[in-house]
Amino acid sequence: MTNPQDLDLWAHKPMWCQPWSILLTGFIAMLSSWLVLHRLWITVPLSGLVLIWWFVFLVMAPAAYRNQPR
Repeated sequence: MTNPQDLDLWAHKPMWCQPWSILLTGFIAMLSSWLVLHRLWITVPLSGLVLIWWFVFLVMAPAAYRNQPR
């Protein structure tokens, strides 16, 4: 029988790699880009990269971790 904590990727990650810190860092990057530069042509691609980063680390990585054979 598997321990439910074994299926939770976040139980094995340090504080700086938790979902809340990933989201906070992305929001800060997007907001800072706009507030400092006021350049839409920089903020929009940066926001796209942040959204990809979020998808990879907050959706795909946990799903892959849950689905790996134990």
